[in-house]
Amino acid sequence: MLTQINQSNYYLANDDAKERPALGLVCGDKYSLVIDAGNSAQHARDFLREVKALNVPPVKYVVITHGHWDHFLGVNEFEDTSIIVNSLTNETIKQWQRYSFDDDSLQRYRDSSLITEQCVEVIKDEIPERESFKLVSPDIIFQNQLTIDLGNKVCLLETIKGTHTDDSTIVYVPDNKVIYLGDCAYGTTTNSLFHYKQSHLLPMIESITKYEATYSLLGHESICDRDEMNVYWNELTATSRVVDSTSMEEALDSFKKEYRREPNSNEKFFIKAFVNDRKVHSNRDKS
Repeated sequence: MLTQINQSNYYLANDDAKERPALGLVCGDKYSLVIDAGNSAQHARDFLREVKALNVPPVKYVVITHGHWDHFLGVNEFEDTSIIVNSLTNETIKQWQRYSFDDDSLQRYRDSSLITEQCVEVIKDEIPERESFKLVSPDIIFQNQLTIDLGNKVCLLETIKGTHTDDSTIVYVPDNKVIYLGDCAYGTTTNSLFHYKQSHLLPMIESITKYEATYSLLGHESICDRDEMNVYWNELTATSRVVDSTSMEEALDSFKKEYRREPNSNEKFFIKAFVNDRKVHSNRDKS
């Protein structure tokens, strides 16, 4: 079932057990726009069935927020729509268009770490006729910003460098003050180290908060109001500020001196992620 944010905005909740991100829907007077296409044909079909039940204007656009499989492998199910990606995400789509999805190929990609074990399982379970499966090509490729008019409902698309990926697209609906963030404000994993890209943090937050959204939807969360997002931004910035080395102990001591308290569980998690980011860069410098 879709969750209604307001009269024009909806989302299908994430399902982490199946590696399904939240999918967004914005409805204008003439057309509707979807944010992310789902991680499989079945995910997309489940979503489209719920959209059909709403009796909203036809879906004309699908925006892919970034080039991770769980956000675009369902794209072939969106017929008679224009698929929108930024130019960086398009390069990832091109790579996936060269893949084959038979058992031997999937095993080879998994062994070479091109795709994950969970991705293989989803493809096998939820993409029918996968031996002949080939991703469709995007229809609209933009560089930095793009405006889409759905009929008395404008969506503003912007490419930003997030702490998760460099190719993040965010979607803002100014009439409703709703912003769809995909996974841009999460961390990422490099060489088995989970980390937040520390150098991207403040520019990313500035790019997002300039829109003054009342509600924000991250790819693997329920809808967040402004106060909840401010807590998130404050915890990220506070923890990033105390990390300037690869030492967890030094970062924790710095936090205690700066804020005169122990970090909470979220803050400890973020501190570790920023320390790991320093380690990732240190390892690169050594290689």
